[in-house]
Amino acid sequence: MVVVELLNTVWADRTGVHDALATSDQARAWLAAHVPEDPDAVDVPDLRLLRDALRRLAADLTDDPRPAHEGSTVPTRAAAVQVVDRLCATAPTWSALVWEQGAPPRREPRSDAQAGRVALASLAEQGVALVTGEVELRACLAPGCVLYFVRDHPRREWCSAGCGNRARVARHYRRHHAPEAG
Repeated sequence: MVVVELLNTVWADRTGVHDALATSDQARAWLAAHVPEDPDAVDVPDLRLLRDALRRLAADLTDDPRPAHEGSTVPTRAAAVQVVDRLCATAPTWSALVWEQGAPPRREPRSDAQAGRVALASLAEQGVALVTGEVELRACLAPGCVLYFVRDHPRREWCSAGCGNRARVARHYRRHHAPEAG
């Protein structure tokens, strides 16, 4: 889901936490890779705000014990809900039936809004679907990870095999190097 990719534009490595939407150029590059509409038409501050709001909601939804991303522009759940609702409403869309001679009928989304607004509204709608439980969202609790993932298998606990390995190594280390009592 593209919306999970948006959540994961905040990522971490050994040097710290990073933001893949930190500059306008980075945000436009992300949009070009993930959103088929014109990336230059999307309002970058609204994209960052939507991402921060969805990360706030994802943290609440998954009971994420990790500290919130420093510098987040959305401090509360209520503020996050308002952001998502506002962005969902910025580009009302409807379905049009298109049935050309010799072709099967198809559904085509339409809107009177600009392409950038439609893209943001679509991401916000995907965020609503994510938060309302249409898929099972999880926080990756591997050491040092700040990502979210869609749990597509009952035994899946981490966002990647690398995070699973780090978690198992940390668990092994705690078991075998625990301070001795006494």
